[in-house]
Amino acid sequence: MFRLKDVKFKDILDIKDTNIKKNEVTAIIGKSGSGKTTILRLLNKMTSPDSGSIYFKEEDIKNLDSIELRRKVQMLSQFPIIFKGNIRDNLNIGLKFMDENPKSDEELSKVLNKVHLNKSLDENSKNLSGGEKQRLCIGRIVLSNPEVFLFDEPSSSLDEDTEKIIIDSLVNHIRSCDKTLVFVTHSLDMAYEYADTILEIVNKDLKERRNEK
Repeated sequence: MFRLKDVKFKDILDIKDTNIKKNEVTAIIGKSGSGKTTILRLLNKMTSPDSGSIYFKEEDIKNLDSIELRRKVQMLSQFPIIFKGNIRDNLNIGLKFMDENPKSDEELSKVLNKVHLNKSLDENSKNLSGGEKQRLCIGRIVLSNPEVFLFDEPSSSLDEDTEKIIIDSLVNHIRSCDKTLVFVTHSLDMAYEYADTILEIVNKDLKERRNEK
């Protein structure tokens, strides 16, 4: 799905040659400040490398339209982005960015169930807690149905009881739809529980650990 070849970014990353496989769950781990989030941003052109090449389905992303790429490769940041309006508005706005029609309330409610957000579609989004906002953002991306999901600490705003329920549901959805997930985590337990492949940042490079569950 992705290949990073001789990718350098400031004094943070120096990635020799790494592949991220299609239809798999890949976890990126490493020390704080080692460049985990930067890698996600490189994969959908939110950040550009100082040198080297990044390929998406064998095509250099330098040659791809940034907006079109981000429709296929969507990123959920560690800090949820909520727009003005109710939950319905916030779910449908992702579709608007993709030039798609809004979904029916029935379809939106199914997505809320998937992310275990037991709220009315008419609820003002600003009233949600931090964890609820994170679940709403996860729902928005699930609804947009990209080829690749990029999640930066997807459970960072979730309490411990909710974390496993949401991540289980999310990973099962992505696997059942033959999508690709790349997520950053500080939790080795989460990486080993959910990922097919673990990429660890070591001396600015990525070292692969195949997770033999």
